[in-house]
Amino acid sequence: MSESNFVDYVKIYCRSGKGGQGSMHFRREKYIPRGGPDGGDGGRGGDVFLRASRNLWTLLHLKFERHVFASSGENGSAKRSSGKDGEDRIIEVPCGTVAYDAETGAYLCDVTEDGQTVRLLKGGKGGRGNVHFKTATNQAPRYAQPGEPEEERTVILQLKLLADVGLVGFPNAGKSTLLSVMSAAKPKIADYPFTTLEPNLGIVSFRDNRSFVMADIPGIIEGASEGKGLGLRFLRHIERNSLLLFMIPADAQDIRREYEVLDSELLNYNPDLMGKNRVLAVTKCDLADGERLAVIRKDLPDVPCAFISAVAQQGLTELKDILWHELTRETFEDKEQIVHRDMETMGSD
Repeated sequence: MSESNFVDYVKIYCRSGKGGQGSMHFRREKYIPRGGPDGGDGGRGGDVFLRASRNLWTLLHLKFERHVFASSGENGSAKRSSGKDGEDRIIEVPCGTVAYDAETGAYLCDVTEDGQTVRLLKGGKGGRGNVHFKTATNQAPRYAQPGEPEEERTVILQLKLLADVGLVGFPNAGKSTLLSVMSAAKPKIADYPFTTLEPNLGIVSFRDNRSFVMADIPGIIEGASEGKGLGLRFLRHIERNSLLLFMIPADAQDIRREYEVLDSELLNYNPDLMGKNRVLAVTKCDLADGERLAVIRKDLPDVPCAFISAVAQQGLTELKDILWHELTRETFEDKEQIVHRDMETMGSD
């Protein structure tokens, strides 16, 4: 099997540039035997930056570039000439990338918008030349500052996909099939568990030229939050989704039970996921008769629900309507909270 081009985790060693040394030079020209100090300052060392780019969707380009070094500043020279500053290094990553310190595990930064730039390491300041240390009592200082040392750090970069709707379900629940039908994405589809080994994104068209982004991740199994299956590796991609679409096939023995297991795995992985809106899609309804669907409807979780069949393309329009309503409802609620808060502030004034 060929190695996947989707890379969402890399570890790289970064080092900024050190500052250039200040010059300890004295002016010596014809007829000016004692011109005094004229040593220039050292240049600044280069910084290391992290910048988000919408043109990237994976960390593959960093997989074999494990060392990122900024250049050092040049030393100062005569005639108060400052050294050249070191060149900065910019690490371009996809939007939604998070950086951690590899040694301590501490959170460093998070870039989510195109063009957003964060400095990871600061270059050393250049040392001052001896011209700065001239005084009335010491008119020929034989001292100049050395440049500040560089900074170094091993950084872990993790990509968390940015999408409006994230598909959540057990293996072989029909997530990839739904994504292929509702968008132009072409994920691998087969009749066995864990067909999807990497996340897939698709743009779903809606009415009036509107659209939203849907993300399909590998199936979750019970115990995924503890590292079982593939869930632990890809669960972080759900953190960025505005809405979670739970998918459970109609032939499942207990739909409510499966929903609770999926919900529990998300809670154990990250309690903050409990605040996200949810929608339930009962899939493969073309394989169930009316009596079976009637039994299912009597015992469903208290979330918006749609009965669909991606293969037969049944209920997809209704599902789109529900998803769009939930996505826009969250936006409207946020706006209403902002307006309400502003009105309270004006009233208090």
